[in-house]
Amino acid sequence: MSTRLRANSLSFFESLVMGVAGSGPANGISLALGALIGTAGMLAPVDLLIFAIPMLGIAFAYKALNKRSTHAGAAYNWVSQSFGKFNGFMAGWALITAQMIFIIVGVTPLSTAVLDFINPALVNNVVIITALSVLWFLFIVGVVMAGIKLTSYMQIIMTTFEILVLLAVGTAAFIHGHTLHRASQFSWHMYTPAYVIGHFSIKNFSASSLIVVFLYWGWDVTANLGEETKNGEEAAGNGGLSGVLVCIFLYSMFAVAALMLFNFAEVQKYSNNIIYQIAIASGLGRIGGLIALIAVVASSVATVQTGMLQVTRTMFAMGRDGALPRYLGTVSEKTQNPTAATNWLIGAGLAGILLTGFMPSVASILNDAAAATGLQVAYYFGLAGLVSAWVFRHTYRESVARWCLFSFFPGISAIFLMTLGLYSLTTFNTTTIVVGVGTLLAGILFFRPRRYMVAAVEEPGV
Repeated sequence: MSTRLRANSLSFFESLVMGVAGSGPANGISLALGALIGTAGMLAPVDLLIFAIPMLGIAFAYKALNKRSTHAGAAYNWVSQSFGKFNGFMAGWALITAQMIFIIVGVTPLSTAVLDFINPALVNNVVIITALSVLWFLFIVGVVMAGIKLTSYMQIIMTTFEILVLLAVGTAAFIHGHTLHRASQFSWHMYTPAYVIGHFSIKNFSASSLIVVFLYWGWDVTANLGEETKNGEEAAGNGGLSGVLVCIFLYSMFAVAALMLFNFAEVQKYSNNIIYQIAIASGLGRIGGLIALIAVVASSVATVQTGMLQVTRTMFAMGRDGALPRYLGTVSEKTQNPTAATNWLIGAGLAGILLTGFMPSVASILNDAAAATGLQVAYYFGLAGLVSAWVFRHTYRESVARWCLFSFFPGISAIFLMTLGLYSLTTFNTTTIVVGVGTLLAGILFFRPRRYMVAAVEEPGV
């Protein structure tokens, strides 16, 4: 069995598409926008912009670190090189568990969209949602197993359609919202510094932070695909950074649109199919709502696919280095896809989807998963940011601007994310703590230091 992925498979444009698809704007809006507004209220758009700042700091860290060491393991590899085997292993484990949680719940919008077409009254039936989720999961993983090129072609089609529909629905929502003046008492005055400071709450701010991290997360898949990207040391980092910028715009647009059209009770009621409801409330009718649902389906398929790519590439890289069993570090001779890692993903994913059938409602699944995943992402993003701060700490000797961009900015962003992640633990319910903290700490049981080889560190270059 080979240990080489298919090189030069993705262009910069395909990397950019992967970055946007990884965050999955339509999917993220369906999964977590309701939870964000329920936590942050009218300040939800402000929180999206505030937390975009540390996310950009981490994106710059990924850009610099990816150029220094292009590796399928990305954060796992970089942290291992600078902060030792254990921290590197835990960074990789955090990504794997976070993505597995997301993949398990990420197929939920697909299932609810199907039911919206067939019988909207069934969208909160957990048993039916679980059964449909299993079918969607098997379909998506089948495409991933076919190879990176087929997955990339599908991503281009689905993500382009998704962005066009979101722009159309968002524009219609702004136009319609200004003419209707719905019950939310929305006003642009709420985003002045005086209003934001007057209504600031550290508890709500920290709780919403992980939801926003969850929304933006996923763009870093471009780094995990660096070995398979043409000019990967440049294109992969730039693709991820560009993907973050696109998602900041789309998430902010829909947060404002939801607050313009609905009051808080309506947002919570529509939380698991909110894009459909925004389209209808924007005057686009049932047809517009169904087109929006197709965009959610496309986004969900795309972002679950990229999640599977991240899991399999990270496990492959860790297996290749010996951090996980070495059979995981092999690829299929035919497709050059990490087959063993994909088989592991199938088993764990199906088990997790079936377990969600014991949750009391679809809404509770989505809210708990968003917080748990956000905690783990804040952890491994934070480690990557600290690595960048450390590795490029001396670049001020050559350029203060580059030091600010690749050392200071990522370092401050990492501290911000990790601090808020720790504080947010005090706001979690039992389920979120068990899922978010328990699955992360379980990685300690699988740490294999004696069989774990780390590639040599190269000199910084940005």
